[in-house]
Amino acid sequence: MRTIHVIGIGAGDPEQLTLQAVRALRDTDVFFILDKGEVKSDLTGLRRDLLDAHVPEGTYRVVEARDPERDRSAGGAAYSPAVGDWRSARAGIYARLIAEELGEDETGAFLVWGDPALYDSTLAILEEVLASGTVDFAYDVVPGISSVSSLAARHRTGLNRVARPVQITTGRRLAEGFPQGVDDVVVMLDAHQSFRRYAGEDIDIFWGAYLGTPDEILVSGPIAEAAPEIERLRTEARERKGWIMDTYLLRRNPRER
Repeated sequence: MRTIHVIGIGAGDPEQLTLQAVRALRDTDVFFILDKGEVKSDLTGLRRDLLDAHVPEGTYRVVEARDPERDRSAGGAAYSPAVGDWRSARAGIYARLIAEELGEDETGAFLVWGDPALYDSTLAILEEVLASGTVDFAYDVVPGISSVSSLAARHRTGLNRVARPVQITTGRRLAEGFPQGVDDVVVMLDAHQSFRRYAGEDIDIFWGAYLGTPDEILVSGPIAEAAPEIERLRTEARERKGWIMDTYLLRRNPRER
């Protein structure tokens, strides 16, 4: 039976790779990498650097395929169908790679930024492939250090406060309103800087981009003060690199009673 490792490789710092992840890397015959194009070629380069650092040369091979484009203009009711179409296109690529590039007794691996269980589609796509009956395989999951954990560590803060919950959401959801009953909110996938709508409230922001990489940027403080700097740095970084990955924690300060 073919076997697949889904390996969380951390937020970007090569030292965040766990011992379990290294063991899984060395147990792999074929690494599947989806190329996101020239703009994000450094993401592919970081993956190859991890392999060079931890896996003996000549013991594995790398198979690359082009990642399908997603309709990022789709909004509202069209958003979920657009994501579904993109996942199905990816599932077709995964199925072909596993069937054609992985021997029946070999082990393949997908290297996932952060943690495979947090806002990543790899596990759902593999389940879609299995459900299609195109190719059969077993798979396991190696957890990784997420951008959320890395963000909290770099800002030297916890994600939650005593006896209080923390919620992880997306920029799209935050734009609809601050979650009810929660004062600590982690926001991912926010291309439109939705935190700006809360600049008039007593909320602190802990923001980070390219976490764990040499390009890492950190900003923290009250939203009203930090927002202009974040907007400036984010715009400059995106123009310089062509892409950006950022995450932030919003912390509402308790009202005096």
